[in-house]
Amino acid sequence: MKNIILIGFMGVGKGSVAREMIKHSEYMAIDTDDVIESIQNKKIKAIFEDDGEKYFRDLEKKVAKWLQNSVKNTLISTGGGFYKQKNLKKIGVVVLLDSPFDEILKRIKEHPNAVKKLKKRPLLADLKKAKELYDERRPEYLAIADVVVDVTRKSAEDCSKEILKKVEKYV
Repeated sequence: MKNIILIGFMGVGKGSVAREMIKHSEYMAIDTDDVIESIQNKKIKAIFEDDGEKYFRDLEKKVAKWLQNSVKNTLISTGGGFYKQKNLKKIGVVVLLDSPFDEILKRIKEHPNAVKKLKKRPLLADLKKAKELYDERRPEYLAIADVVVDVTRKSAEDCSKEILKKVEKYV
């Protein structure tokens, strides 16, 4: 078994799908943003506010090196920009959770913890800029992904089963 790395735009459901996938597989799961928050003893939003995006991206680079060298047989859900790590393919099979921008926003807004979910994503504060970021990132996500799963209007359980079926030939 190799690592499975979930990439995709913020709010697409990487964490929800990862939590569901561990119910249907032998994988353990970690989240790169959770690792960074633990290392810094600070929330992502506070890291962005206090230290800036460049500092945060440097932390992602450190986490990527650690994942490559130390983590095996694990499901890794990532922050929206983690896909830019140069060693991503050395860490594991890359699975893109894909959905149109409007569907991602709808998904976040309909979540029972919508206010909290929006608050913890500093890059969603300005929706025009967030849409531009989505438009910039989506082709890059598609280019790096080994597997693409459209998550639009699908349950986390359905997405989980689809991913596990599609990654069989990689792991």
